[in-house]
Amino acid sequence: MTRRVLIGTTKGAFVLHQQQTGSFTVTGPHCDGWSINHVIGEPGTGKLWAGGGGEWFGAGVWHSADGGETWTLTRLSPGQMDDWAAQDPEFAAMIGWQKTDLPFDKDLSQIWSLHRAEDRLYVGTKPADLLESRDDGASFTRVEGLGAHPSRPDWQPGAAGLILHSITSEPGNPGKLWVGISASGVFATEDSGASWERRNRLSNAEACAHHHHPAAPSGGEIGHCVHSLARAPAAAGDLLYQQNHHGVWRSRDGGRSWEDVTEGLPSTFGFPILLHPHDPQKLWVFPLNGDMEGRFPPEAKAAVWHSSDGGETWQAQRNGLPQEFCFFTVLRQAMASDEGVNPAIYFGTNSGSVFGSFDEGASWIEIARHLPTIQSVEAICD
Repeated sequence: MTRRVLIGTTKGAFVLHQQQTGSFTVTGPHCDGWSINHVIGEPGTGKLWAGGGGEWFGAGVWHSADGGETWTLTRLSPGQMDDWAAQDPEFAAMIGWQKTDLPFDKDLSQIWSLHRAEDRLYVGTKPADLLESRDDGASFTRVEGLGAHPSRPDWQPGAAGLILHSITSEPGNPGKLWVGISASGVFATEDSGASWERRNRLSNAEACAHHHHPAAPSGGEIGHCVHSLARAPAAAGDLLYQQNHHGVWRSRDGGRSWEDVTEGLPSTFGFPILLHPHDPQKLWVFPLNGDMEGRFPPEAKAAVWHSSDGGETWQAQRNGLPQEFCFFTVLRQAMASDEGVNPAIYFGTNSGSVFGSFDEGASWIEIARHLPTIQSVEAICD
């Protein structure tokens, strides 16, 4: 078995390869130094995709068919680079620029999330929209139904803007999927995106009536600033979890109602949530001290918090993690596991470290350091 960890950073994509000794080697940066928000891979095929961009490059999706050795770019929208090159032939020649008709305009500024569902590649964007590719990322079309949702004029941006950052689907049914949008909540479709339901209802509205934070539950809804969304394995039915701006929540009915499972955690604030690939009751989160308190581990002591009973109880997992002067942040897409029988777990920090656990979080080792700011982590086994 070969393990690879796929890393998206502010200065390109990186691939970590596990050696026979157990240590990891690093390749990169890939993708010409683009800011990469998410990298995913398809086990056994060598196919990788990386999405990102920004004001300078515009938005695009990079694709590798050989495990990251070589990459090709599908540009989706123009950036400032195009404006400069169109007006300066010498600059255009220097960067090898040629005028190209792109499928989307500057309103699409970045790719934020990627999800593979059988033969479909779904892409979440900033500002929030959903794109679909049926040709491995060579071309994309907009999933029109989401943008046409009646609530669309009322969607509000979170601190990072209005972004579609989480996409998950039902295994074996690529047309049934859920997305998370900050700060507009969870949406679901069961007809390949033709129609969508907004799914933010609290299972017990009175339980959270005392909160007053703008992103907190109120009015019978969970709160719309969802940070990350995860679907349990297929055998668990429509079991979902989310970490949002104000806690960790569980839904047993595909997001039609949500219940609070935050009790036992040191704070209500955090970004990532990770589910075990085979056990729907096992999950991990990385709490931070709060929105306005610095967004670092409580008491500056790093800990991954684990539940083995669907969020009913939580335990801190600290062994091998820094326990003093720890001020890093773990972002929403920066925690992942592979699909192995005994899956390894990884998370990356905004200070450029990657930590791995090979015993379900009981102990951790730093497997890479000094990378750029880490924006996403995914893992695959071949």
